[in-house]
Amino acid sequence: MFRFTTIKDYHSDLLNGLTTCVEAVQHYLHTCSNQASLNAWLELFPEEALASAAVLDAERIAGKPLKPLHGVVIGIKDVLAYQGHSMSAASKILKQYTAVYNATAVVRLLEAGAIILGRQNCDEFAMGSSNEHSAFGAVRNALDTNRVPGGSSGGSAVAVQADMCMLSLGSDTGGSVRQPADFCGIIGMKPSYGRISRYGLIAYASSFDQIGIFAKQIEDVALALEVIAGEDAFDSTVSAQPVPAYSVEIESKSDQPMRLAYSPQMLQHPGLDPVIREGMEAFIKNLTAQGHIVEPVDFELLEYIVPTYYILTTAEASSNLSRYDGVRFGHRSDVSTDDLTDLYKRSRSEGFGKEVKKRILLGTFVLSEGYFDAYFTKAQQVRRLLTDQIQQVFTQYDGFISPTVPSTAWAFGEKSQDPVEMYLADIYTVLANLVGCPAVSLPLFQHPNGLPYGLQLMTSPFSEVSLLRLSKKLLELAGK
Repeated sequence: MFRFTTIKDYHSDLLNGLTTCVEAVQHYLHTCSNQASLNAWLELFPEEALASAAVLDAERIAGKPLKPLHGVVIGIKDVLAYQGHSMSAASKILKQYTAVYNATAVVRLLEAGAIILGRQNCDEFAMGSSNEHSAFGAVRNALDTNRVPGGSSGGSAVAVQADMCMLSLGSDTGGSVRQPADFCGIIGMKPSYGRISRYGLIAYASSFDQIGIFAKQIEDVALALEVIAGEDAFDSTVSAQPVPAYSVEIESKSDQPMRLAYSPQMLQHPGLDPVIREGMEAFIKNLTAQGHIVEPVDFELLEYIVPTYYILTTAEASSNLSRYDGVRFGHRSDVSTDDLTDLYKRSRSEGFGKEVKKRILLGTFVLSEGYFDAYFTKAQQVRRLLTDQIQQVFTQYDGFISPTVPSTAWAFGEKSQDPVEMYLADIYTVLANLVGCPAVSLPLFQHPNGLPYGLQLMTSPFSEVSLLRLSKKLLELAGK
């Protein structure tokens, strides 16, 4: 029977003739079929995946060296372009759209020998924290199917959680990789803004969006990041900084104690589950007892983080999504009309879901004449202050730790009637997107209610090597 632990072990089994890529694909297709009720996938590509696997097996048998992701079975969130395949952003407005080119990240996966198994369900246009906002039905948490998997990349997280693929790619605008990783008990990492090309990624908020990685082992995250990161002529916001060999660098050990900071204001926030607070405090004490430096730093702007994030991202969303009008892109209403404005209204009203409409309205409002300076300009100023403050922290510390989410996975419908309560679930994750630094959610803890919860680690921009090394160390200290 096929078993997967790490990419390294999988490659060893391939080279020793203990398994094949075809066997791996067949195994995951079988698992997907058995777990179909979780609704993690919008579409599978079985024939294509099996054909790719057969080609890779033939190359290996012929003596060709294995590529970095040879035969690695991967799922991609339904916001990444895969040429010739549907891409809907889990929205009715793009239900009939077929990608006409490949995202840069997808090109690099394929060139590295990966097998793309299918496209994964998510909140519509990556807007949501629970995956209850997909036009194609909610995704269910495999640990408790009455609870949400987190969002917006819930399908990508559940696919890894339930062993339906080896890795997944999601997108992270305010925690959409780290929050579902926390709820599903796996690793979710977003890199620095500009570390991975956004070419071929459907835009939600362009100055926040980043492609992120889900996996169960931090070494696999490092290898996937190494493959898909780097300069891209199709995306001017990508950094020209060289991409380190993350898969090698992560193995480097250091006897130096870690220097970590945390915010007492974050741990004392009234919305934080008391059990999670106690778990974090106990973990900090344990780290300190083992000789590591873990110190509090004041973070006085905490209450401004979520409002700033939602003002700026909805403003960018209202602009980015204006192209879906039934004429240039997206669903066109069947209702006959001679009025172009009426056609726009009908097409967008029919095509977009409630949460997307809400954010477009909010973003249009903050960009409107008379309110632009009061909201958008002021939020940009707060973003600058947050960036300065976090950069100051990283001059003295290797990393900044916090809970990933204030609670464990909630039940379906529990927060649907109170959008503010839902938005506050992002209070710890949006900071990394506002300041552009890399961050990861590590599945270190277990709540008495039986659900996992994670620790979030952030490091300074473009210090993914440090992020991955510290992550490995923290996982080892926690016995994971």
